[in-house]
Amino acid sequence: MHLPLPKISDIKHKTVLVRVDFNVPLHEDGSVADAQRIQSALETISFLREHEAKIILLTHLGRPDGKYVEKYSLKGVANYLRQHLKLPTHFVHDCIGDEVRQITQSLAFGEIALLENLRFHPEEEANDVRFAKAIVADADAEVFINEAFSASHRAHASIVGLPSLLPHFAGFSLATEVTMMNKILDKVTRPLVVVLGGAKIDDKVQAVANLSKLADIVLVGGGLANTFLKASGIEVHQSFMGKDEAKNVKLAKAILDEHHTERTIIQTNDDRNGLPLPKIVLPVDVIAAKNSEVTQAEAATMPLLKDVKDSSDDLPLQYLDIGPRTTTLFAYLLSTAKTIFWNGPMGVFENEPFAKGSRKIAKTIARLSAEKQVISICGGGETSAIINGAGLYNRLTHVSTGGGATLEFLGGEKLPGIEVLLS
Repeated sequence: MHLPLPKISDIKHKTVLVRVDFNVPLHEDGSVADAQRIQSALETISFLREHEAKIILLTHLGRPDGKYVEKYSLKGVANYLRQHLKLPTHFVHDCIGDEVRQITQSLAFGEIALLENLRFHPEEEANDVRFAKAIVADADAEVFINEAFSASHRAHASIVGLPSLLPHFAGFSLATEVTMMNKILDKVTRPLVVVLGGAKIDDKVQAVANLSKLADIVLVGGGLANTFLKASGIEVHQSFMGKDEAKNVKLAKAILDEHHTERTIIQTNDDRNGLPLPKIVLPVDVIAAKNSEVTQAEAATMPLLKDVKDSSDDLPLQYLDIGPRTTTLFAYLLSTAKTIFWNGPMGVFENEPFAKGSRKIAKTIARLSAEKQVISICGGGETSAIINGAGLYNRLTHVSTGGGATLEFLGGEKLPGIEVLLS
């Protein structure tokens, strides 16, 4: 896959629409809490500034459902660009209309206009071609660059509509993302160990199905593990199970049955072919509590035993992190890998009693990258937050900006935002 990259002649002295993904976490005052996705776009922005383009940045933030919602305004992001990155940035209070025309026409070459949240207009998610044409016309745009890999699985107006109207290119970060994903898809160095967690169960059960065909072994933790534990006959009490529990459990059971007797990468002295274990490895113990807000003293380690049920089915108990035995097991399995892909935390890492599993996984992967040159690719907003919080960002091969886009790409699905760039 050879994505078109912008050359100087493509952008010099032109007005360039850049679809970035600045869907970043904000503090209550609207200031930026985690700027990784902003940082990832800087190479492309710097290239455009250096070669005297007018730069129009477009992004979404949150899910405002097609109407103006103050907490999803990009004013705080504009302040971050101006104050922290010292970029000459003008904030525009809409993404179409008179103010867009006035500010973009007055931009000097090398200056930036950040347009307000695209999703304040329902036409964005509806992929309305008239909305895309209005953006192009009001910005007097001449070129489009997609620098939003993490949003490229969405067939939205700014992702597929704009490039259909303008000469289009991939941003440098997006191109790097695709290259790194292809290291897993096309040129993987085996064994490949995939670690999947998080709470977006309805999306990720299918991701397990897709990635289990690609991986040598899949380690499942976090809220995602609850579905697979229940499918394997283990009591999960009131643990989070996603929206469509019955459907997810049925799919999880089919996945577990399919990979039940496959050999993994575990080697023994007596068996050069590996110890027969299931490809999908689930937690053997968990950190449990009545809810995720409890203190360390109120959380307890529980072993997980199949077909053993508590006498009270309504026990107010939730599984909120992988336990110490599981952490040790997962760390050992990771040590046998030559390539690792990780998406999703092992527990409710925002609360200290349930952060240890995720931190241990992050530190293990970072150590293996440094000591054994293991290829380590991690993605997803929460996963990135864990890595950044542990100060490990520069110790991994690649930290992706993508969550759902990454999982879909690795699952073999075509991303609309990538496909349109190839046309």
